[in-house]
Order: sequence, then structure tokens, then C-alpha cells
Amino acid sequence: MMSDINQDERAVTFQRTPTKRQQLTQNTRQRIFDIAVQEFADKGFSGVRVETIAALAGVNIRMIYHYFENKQNLYIEVLEFVLGQLRSEELKLKGDIHQTDAVEGILQLYDFIESHFSRHRELQSLLQWENLNKAETLKHSARIQAMSFPIRSLLTELILLGERKGTLRPGIDALHLYVTLVSLSVFHKSNAFTISYMFETDLLAVDWQQQHKHQAYEMIRAWLKPLTD
Repeated sequence: MMSDINQDERAVTFQRTPTKRQQLTQNTRQRIFDIAVQEFADKGFSGVRVETIAALAGVNIRMIYHYFENKQNLYIEVLEFVLGQLRSEELKLKGDIHQTDAVEGILQLYDFIESHFSRHRELQSLLQWENLNKAETLKHSARIQAMSFPIRSLLTELILLGERKGTLRPGIDALHLYVTLVSLSVFHKSNAFTISYMFETDLLAVDWQQQHKHQAYEMIRAWLKPLTD
């Protein structure tokens, strides 16, 4: 019986091992996708040519249509990927956040958002392009809106927890709070070049970024505190 089980396990393992052709297909598709992420981040949807992606990926243009059908589908998949990364990483904090005080949980979420946008400049750029175009392409995604609601629910749980324990001011709205956290995380990064020039200060310098982050911590903490008479 043991021998039969081992044979079955080996058969399953063998079946799940990709063939060289499957690996080549996966690698080619991933190469196209990785280049598309950077191209769309740099140029926006309207500025990107499928021919350019194909040339940079070293593939025939027909391969792009084979894997993604059209440019819009490829772009939507890019948007879903970069926003999915943010959402899934945010929700990984859920277990840790529930182990701590509501204020510290919210600060921990801010810390993650700030760090994520620092590491993923393509996300900043893609969102800027989408806002310039009034989210016209983003609206074609059936997944992006659905994947955004859990983080609002997480913040609502934290707010209710803080209100019950008396560690948060009453009446905080989860969406307003999330937008505030993202604003404090992103604005000084997405507008760094223009503000740096206007005020002759390098906003992208590590020291300046750390000082601004510390200030944001203090602002969030002060605003979350319960109101006093």
C-alpha cells in the first residue's frame, strides 16, 4: 500500500512539473508583462505602443496579442497587479494589527503604506496617469474595486476597537482616514521634483524623507487622540 501511495505522489509531482515548453511560455509572458509595467508607468496608457513592448521583450508582436488579446487587457492586468500587491500586503498586517492598540495599528498601517509607495514608484506613476484620465481604463476592471473594500473594513474594525477602549476620538470615518494616510505617504514623493526645484530642497533626500515621516507620525497620533474638554 505504501508503495502504491508513493507512486501516486510521484505521478502527481510529475504532472505538476512544468514542461520546458510551459516554462518558456511562462517566462515569455512574464517578460512581456514586466516590461509593460515599466512602459505604462513611464508613458501612461495612451503613450505606450504595443510594438515597443514587443521589441523590448524580444518577441513577435503577435505573442502579446496571444497572451493578452489587446493593449487594454494588458494595461488592466498591470493595474490589477500593482494595486493587488498593495492590497494583499496591507491585509497581511491584519493579524499583527489586531494584537496591538488601535492607534499603534493605524500608525503601523501608515508605515507600511509609506514604505510600499517608496519601494514601488511604478504604482505612484500608474495612479497619476489614471487620475489624469479620470480612471477611464481602471473602470474596466472587475477586480480593482472589489479588492479595495477589505482595507476599509480593516480600518473600520480598528476604529471601533479604539472607540470601545477610549483610545481614539469618536466619529472617525474609515475612508477619510485611509485617504489621509495615503496622502501623507505619497504627496511629497509624487510631487518631489517640482517642490524640490521651487524651494531649492531635495525632498527625495533620505534625511528629508525621514523627517517628514516622523512629522506625519506625530500629526496622525495627535489627531487620533480622544477629544478633551
